[in-house]
Amino acid sequence: MPRDSRPIALQRLMPFTNRSGSRKIRTSDSIHSDEDPLIDEEAAEPSLRRRQRPKDSKNRCHFSWQSLKPAKIYKPRTVPFHADDKTKRRFSPNTVINQKYNIITFIPTVLLEQFVVFFNLYFLLVALSQFVPALKIGYIFTYFGPLCFVLLVTISKEAMDDLHRYKRDKEANSQLYQRLTAGGLQHVPSSKIRVGDLVVLRKDQRVPADMVLLRTSDDTGSCFIRTDQLDGETDWKLRLAVPSLQRQGHDDDLLQVRGSIYADKPHKDIHSFVGTFTHINEDTGMEQVEPLGVENTMWMNTVLASGSAIGFVIYTGKDTRAVMNTNHPETKVGLLDLEINRLAKILFLVTLGMSVVMVGLNGFHGLWYIYVFRFLILFSSIIPISLRVNLDMGKSVYARQIEKDDEIPGTIVRTSTLPEELGRIEYLLSDKTGTLTQNDMELKKLHMGTMSYGLDTMDEIQTHLASAFGQELVGISGKGRRNIVSRVRDIVQALALCHNVTPVVNIDGEITYQASSPDEVAIVKWTEKMGLALVARDINKIELRVAASGETLTFDVLNIFPFTSETKRMGIIIRDRQTQEIIFYEKGADVVMARIVQYNDWLDEECGNMAREGLRTLVVAKKRMSEEVYEEFRTRYREAEIALHERNALKQSVVEEILETELELLGLTGVEDKLQEGVKNTLEQMRNAGLRIWMLTGDKIETATCIAVSSKLVSRNQSIHQVAKLKSAIEAMDEIDALQSKTDCCLVIDGESLQLCLESCQEEFIEVATRLPVVVCCRCSPTQKADITRLIKGYTKKRVLCIGDGGNDVSMIQAAHVGVGIVGKEGRQASLAADFSITQFSHLTKLLLWHGRNSYKRSAKLSQFVIHRGLIISVMQAVFSAIFYFAPIALYQGMLIVGYATVYTMAPVFSLVLDQDVSEDIALIYPELYKDLTKGRSLSYRTFFTWLLISVYQGGAIMVLSILLFEDEFIHIVSISFTALILNELLMVALEINTWHRLMIVAEVVTVLIYVASMWLLPTYFDMSFILTTRFVWKVAVITAVSSLPLYIVKFIKRRYAPPSYTKLF
Repeated sequence: MPRDSRPIALQRLMPFTNRSGSRKIRTSDSIHSDEDPLIDEEAAEPSLRRRQRPKDSKNRCHFSWQSLKPAKIYKPRTVPFHADDKTKRRFSPNTVINQKYNIITFIPTVLLEQFVVFFNLYFLLVALSQFVPALKIGYIFTYFGPLCFVLLVTISKEAMDDLHRYKRDKEANSQLYQRLTAGGLQHVPSSKIRVGDLVVLRKDQRVPADMVLLRTSDDTGSCFIRTDQLDGETDWKLRLAVPSLQRQGHDDDLLQVRGSIYADKPHKDIHSFVGTFTHINEDTGMEQVEPLGVENTMWMNTVLASGSAIGFVIYTGKDTRAVMNTNHPETKVGLLDLEINRLAKILFLVTLGMSVVMVGLNGFHGLWYIYVFRFLILFSSIIPISLRVNLDMGKSVYARQIEKDDEIPGTIVRTSTLPEELGRIEYLLSDKTGTLTQNDMELKKLHMGTMSYGLDTMDEIQTHLASAFGQELVGISGKGRRNIVSRVRDIVQALALCHNVTPVVNIDGEITYQASSPDEVAIVKWTEKMGLALVARDINKIELRVAASGETLTFDVLNIFPFTSETKRMGIIIRDRQTQEIIFYEKGADVVMARIVQYNDWLDEECGNMAREGLRTLVVAKKRMSEEVYEEFRTRYREAEIALHERNALKQSVVEEILETELELLGLTGVEDKLQEGVKNTLEQMRNAGLRIWMLTGDKIETATCIAVSSKLVSRNQSIHQVAKLKSAIEAMDEIDALQSKTDCCLVIDGESLQLCLESCQEEFIEVATRLPVVVCCRCSPTQKADITRLIKGYTKKRVLCIGDGGNDVSMIQAAHVGVGIVGKEGRQASLAADFSITQFSHLTKLLLWHGRNSYKRSAKLSQFVIHRGLIISVMQAVFSAIFYFAPIALYQGMLIVGYATVYTMAPVFSLVLDQDVSEDIALIYPELYKDLTKGRSLSYRTFFTWLLISVYQGGAIMVLSILLFEDEFIHIVSISFTALILNELLMVALEINTWHRLMIVAEVVTVLIYVASMWLLPTYFDMSFILTTRFVWKVAVITAVSSLPLYIVKFIKRRYAPPSYTKLF
C-alpha cells in the first residue's frame, strides 16, 4: 500500500478500550451525548429497571409479518484468513434492503393497510354492494370512482416512496470496492462482499460492511473515520490497525498470513467489540493471540476520513451494527385523527339509524332488510371518503408553511401527520444541556484548596505558569511562593494532557480542536490561554508549547482510559521525555473521585458552591508511578485485554487496584454552559400558555436548580421543593404527602429518589407530580427520561412534547406524542429521530403558539365542514325518499354526486386551511390563548352535534322548499335543489372564514363559474331553457336565503353577546 506522505489530521483520540456496552444507538439505555462527558453533573444514575407499559396501549395488537419469522439466534464466529466460498456463504449476504415491498407483496400489502382504515373499508363494502342487483343504485362508477381515486393517491405515494428506497438501495449495493485477492485487486460491488474478504478502502470512501482494520497507510497504523451517519456524532474517531499486521512489509503479505479472527456475536452496541486475532508467528512457529477491541473496527456506513486502509470483513448485511440499529418506531397517530375516527363510527350509527327509520316508517314489509341496505348505500355520503384526502392535503400545507417560515429557519417537518398535535400540547419535557443551554463551555473557576481563581484573577495563573516554565523558579523568593507556582503548573499541565482532544491545523495555519465533549475543548482552550497550548497529538505522543519560553514539551502516551457513563471518569498514563517520569492523570465526577483521591476537607463543599453557581464541576488528580509499578500494571492489563469473558470488568479491576489509589488531588474546575438565546422568554411564554414543564437532566441537583431559576423555568414567586437521597418507601410517601398541599411549587428530585418513588409508590407520585407546574428531574438516565414520558402519557392521557439535542434524548423523543429535536453541536441524531427538527429552543414558541394553533383550528374546521357536506346531502335524500313513499331512489346520480364532493365544493372547503382566527402578533403576545386549544373545543361532540343539527335544518329546508315552490316544475327538482345546495355550501364556507385570503376568494369565484359552465355541459340534469328564467333565479335565491341566512343571524348574535375570548384582544 502506498504511504500517504501528508500528515493525518488527528481529530480525536479514540479510546483504546471498549465502552462497557454503555453506548447504544437510539434505543440504548445510556446513549452518550452532552450529558455523558467527563464531568460530575452529567453522569447519569443507573437506569430505571421497572419498565411500565403505557395504559393506553394495553389492549393494542400490532400485527407484523416479521412476527411469523422465528427469532434469529446469533453466535460468535471465528473466520479464517483465505476462507473458502462454502464458509463465506454461511453468513448473511451484504445487501442493503430498505424496501417495504416487492413486486409480489406491494399491491396486497398496501391494500391491506388501507382497508384497515374504517373509512376505506366502509366504502369498499358500499362499492361492492353495487354488484348485487337488488342493492344497485345509480352508476357503479359513482361509488368506485372516489374510492379508487383515494386509493390511487395513497398507492402512488407508497409506490414513489418505495421506488426511492429501491433506488437508494441499488445505489448502495452497486458501489464498487477493491478486494485484495491472490490474483491482485478486484473491483466488486458492495453486495458481493462476503465475510472473510480483504477490502481496500480509500479516503472519503464509505465502509461497506463491518470490518477489522488490518493495515493503514500511516506508519503508526492509525486512521480516522467519520461516524455521523451511524451515531449522529460529528467528531472523527481514531481507529488502529492490528499491530502485527501493520508491521508487515507490504499489503500483499496479508495473503500469506496463517490465522483467524474471532468476533463476538452480532449485537447493536456500536461502542463495544470483543475479538482476538490468532496467528502463527513465522519466526518462532508459535501461536500468538492479539486482543481486538472497538478501536480496531470500522463499522458499516462510517466513512474513512484519512489515508487508506485494508479491512477484514467480519459482519455483513443484517448482522452489521448499522442494520441492527435501524429501528422503525411505531407510527404516531395524532389526537385529531383519533377523534375523527370516533366521529366516523358515530356517523355510521347515524346512517344505520336513518336507514332503519326510513324502512320502519314505511312498515317492515317483505324483504325489508334489502331496503335497509339500499338506504345505507343512499346515505353513504354521510361518511365522507374525501375527509381523509382533505386532511392529508391540509397536513402537507401546514408542513410547508412551517418549513417556509423565515422566523424559524432550518425547521424540518419529518412526520407530516402531526402538525395538529402542536396545538394540543399540555406537557413539555425538555433536556437541559444543549437544549436550554448552548453547550458552549467556558472555564470560569479553578479551585485548588487554599487558592481559588475566577475570571478576574486568571492573569495570576498566567504569571505563575510563566515563572514555572521559565528559568526564574530558582530565584523565586519564599517557599510558599514556590509551592504555589509548582501547584499551578501541576494542575494546568494535567488539564493540558488528560483529555481526548486533538488539534487540527487548518489551511490558514490556525489550530482548532476536535473532541466529542465541548467541556474538554473549553478546558484545552483555557490552558492555551494560560500559556500551555496543545499543538500536536497522535496515538503515541502529545506535544505542548509553552508560550513564555516557546519551548515544546513532548510526552509519550502509554495508556489511555476513556470516559464511560459507568466509570464517570477518564485517565491517561504519560511519560515525560525530559524527566522520564511516569505520571497517571485522572479527572472525573466528584462522586467517584472523592473516594479515589487522598483525604481532604474542602472538595465536597466547593463542589456544592460551584454547582449552586450553575457551573459543571470536574475533579483533577495525579499519581506518580515507578517503572516497576508501571510494568506490573502493563502485564496484568495485557492479560485482561485478551480475555474473552468479562474483559471490561477485568480491565477496570486492574485499573482500580493499581492506579486508582491515593491519588494526589490537584484541584477542581468549574465550567459554565451558557443559556440558549431566548430561553427565558420562551419558557415564560410556555408557562403562560398553560404547559406544565419538566426538565430532565443528568446534572446534579444544585446545578439543575440554578439553571431552572436563571432560565425563568421557576417563576419569581414560586417555591422550590427539593427531594434527594431518599432511602425507603416510607420517606418517599412522606415527601409525596408534603407535596399534596403545594400545588404551585417547583419539584426538584434526583434520579435515585425518582427511581424509588416510581418503584414503591408510582401512582401516588405521578398523581402529585403531574399537577405541579414545574418538575426538575436530576441525575436522569436516558431510560428514565423515556419511562417518565410514557408514565405521563399513560396517566394523564394528555399530549406530551419532548425536546432534546443529544443521542441520549432519542428514546424520550420517540416515546412522546410529539418529538422535537434540536440540531446540536454533537450532531443530528436527536434531530433525525424527531418528528420536528428545529435549530434553537426559542423556535418552539412560534411552532406551538402560531403553527400549532393554526394547524389544529384549521383541521378541526375543515373536517367538520366536510362531514357537514356529506350530512346535508343525505338529509335531502332522506326527505326526498320520505315524500316518495320511502322508496330508496337516488336523488342525485352520476356526475352530480361525483362533482358535489370534488369540483363543486372541494376548492372553497379546502381553502379553509388558509384561515386564521387571530393574527400572528396576537397569538404570540397572548400565549394564554393557547389554553383554549388544549380543551379540544374546536372539534368535540358538542360541535359535531351542532353541525348535525345545522345539516338537518339546511337539508330539510332546501328539499322541502324546492318541492313547495316548484310544484309546477317538479321534473326540474334535481337542478333546483342541487343549485340551492351548491350556493348554500359556498355561503357556509364564507360564513366560517375569519380572515379572508385571496385564494379563498379565487376558490369561491372559480367554483361558481365551473358550476355555471357545467350546466351547459350536462344537459341530462340541467334544462337551460328553464334555468335561464327569472322564476328559477328568484326562487333558488329564496331557498338559499332560508337555508343559510338564519345561521348568519345566529353568528352575529353570538359574536355580539358571547364572543370568543380572543375577540376581546382586538
